[in-house]
Amino acid sequence: MIEPNESLQFTDLGFEAELSLKRILPRVLSVWSEDEVHDLDVQRFVRRLEQHWPTLFRLLFELYGHRYDFFYHLEEIAKTAARSWKNRSAPLKNLDEQRIHEPDWFQSERVVGGALYVDLFSENLGKLREHIGYFKELGLTYLHLMPLFAVRPGDNDGGYAISNYRSIDPRLGTIDDLCRLADDLREAGISLVLDFVFNHTSDDHIWAKQAQSGNKEYQQFYYIFPDRTIPDQYERTLREIFPTVRRGNFTWQDGMEQWVWTTFNSFQWDLNYQNPSVFRSMLEEMLFIANTGVDILRLDAVAFIWKQMGTSCENLPQAHTIIRAYNELARIAAPGLVFKSEAIVHPDDVVKYIGADQCQISYNPTLMALLWESLATRETKLLFKSLTHRHQLPQRTSWVNYLRCHDDIGWTFDDQDAAEIGINGYDHRQFLNEFYTGQFANSFARGVPFQHNPQTGDMRISGTLASLAGLEQALLAGDRDLIELAIRRITLLQGIILSVGGIPLLYLGEEWGLLNDYDFVKDPAKAGDTRWVHRPRMKWEYLQELDDHHNGNGGSIRTRLFTTVKRMIAMRKESAALAGQKMELINLRNPHVLAYVRMNDSARMVVLANFSEEPQEISGNQIRTAGFGHFFEDVLEGSELNTSADISLSPYQIRWLNRV
Repeated sequence: MIEPNESLQFTDLGFEAELSLKRILPRVLSVWSEDEVHDLDVQRFVRRLEQHWPTLFRLLFELYGHRYDFFYHLEEIAKTAARSWKNRSAPLKNLDEQRIHEPDWFQSERVVGGALYVDLFSENLGKLREHIGYFKELGLTYLHLMPLFAVRPGDNDGGYAISNYRSIDPRLGTIDDLCRLADDLREAGISLVLDFVFNHTSDDHIWAKQAQSGNKEYQQFYYIFPDRTIPDQYERTLREIFPTVRRGNFTWQDGMEQWVWTTFNSFQWDLNYQNPSVFRSMLEEMLFIANTGVDILRLDAVAFIWKQMGTSCENLPQAHTIIRAYNELARIAAPGLVFKSEAIVHPDDVVKYIGADQCQISYNPTLMALLWESLATRETKLLFKSLTHRHQLPQRTSWVNYLRCHDDIGWTFDDQDAAEIGINGYDHRQFLNEFYTGQFANSFARGVPFQHNPQTGDMRISGTLASLAGLEQALLAGDRDLIELAIRRITLLQGIILSVGGIPLLYLGEEWGLLNDYDFVKDPAKAGDTRWVHRPRMKWEYLQELDDHHNGNGGSIRTRLFTTVKRMIAMRKESAALAGQKMELINLRNPHVLAYVRMNDSARMVVLANFSEEPQEISGNQIRTAGFGHFFEDVLEGSELNTSADISLSPYQIRWLNRV
């Protein structure tokens, strides 16, 4: 058998791609033969297919060119794209055309995101439609719904053990409900974001059920072994993701009496992408989801999708090849679609998934972790070090900057970065774990451990933004000064993600300062997963407090938090300098203050952020030289500053400075 790399040496792939398309195009276009279709739709599809085919052919040949059935799958993949485009609605096709000519639409300063669980926020999709006005009032233009597809009963990893990609969890609604929501959001100017869980399915997915029934074709959809011989060979180089839940990466399946690869949980079966049938089948699911009206797909667990003996089976080159191939197919069948990568791995590996040809946007886990690190240490030196060489991205790509999400906090900074400024990475992580679980002296945080492994000392942190920033502790103590400091910490962090460069993302509930929800332990399906502590149910009665405030009856802490973040979002949308990614650090030589300049075309903004509870003084001359001006307006305060004098920062203050 000729291996893929060997065949590449002897094949003119450009010619083979052209010849292959010439041969299969009539059969691809036959998907329209029985339908009335606008000629323009066909022309657009063919034009894009011809444009992207050479790259797509090369990528698929790299993955599957050694297989006897390569050309069969190649044709079926092209037909899948054609069918999807045929079934795509006219409004989505119009949006596709708009975004083809504006591929960097998501880099606008007007893009501000929110994320939520539908059941915890509004019970179901129908009621969520009723809250679109709330999203608009807050200023959101991007809404990420946590997994809402049908899942296995009981523990389902927070919705990431999917039983059916074409059916909504009946507790939340139906596919029609999702489509109606997508239409309403689009009309309101809000982009819809959903997860594409493509590393694994639930053990009760139809493919897994077919495999369990003895169907060999579907057994090839997964990694299934009759004994421990091969799994044990793999295990030598694999890490355990949830070692406190179960040991190893394989699960014994009683019905089949075989071992199944299960990286995350025993009920999540890893898909075998070495089988082109898996690639094609998941393409069908991906494009079906896209056609419901989704603007952005979050690609879940991208680092794990390719396995190879003798490696960690993470971040392998073929994983990037698969994502590139899916990206090319999206450009053909759903060109307005954007990919967002979820790669909670080493910072050097995170950026490898980001590019116009892979994932156009990506979570920024390193920034998230280091913002919390700076808050604990009151120093910005590790954050500054990381930002000096980890913030810039390729053109037409963007970070998604966040403080909390549905997942835990892992301390994903680079040990070499830490060592270069005199920090021992292992010891520092132990300190951060102690600090954010409230075990360190004078800690303000009230997080809880997630996946604590006493043998290795490894731990991650669960907790809401407000509880981690000190509001829970302050309220329990009834201390007004501590409450004020907690509010300032929250505002500081939100002010940074709204200005640092990229798409800011709020985990909804943050705008009200929701605290940890310890009642999750009452639900047996959630009790074993401490991440549910920071997934509290939305408290809609808070809106009454907001109404009272608007009517002149005063305001609560929650109202203050809401109105503050709402105002910062509005200020962001009016600040052209905050579009895109371009950011330059200012080295103030003050370890407590992070300073940077945001720029876009001729617009510039200087941001100053004090991570200490002590006031700080900044040289006005440094701001003059960084911002190219003598007089600046703090757009958050509405005050004017003169750089002939030093600029003061009160405890945990953030300033957005525009040149006057």
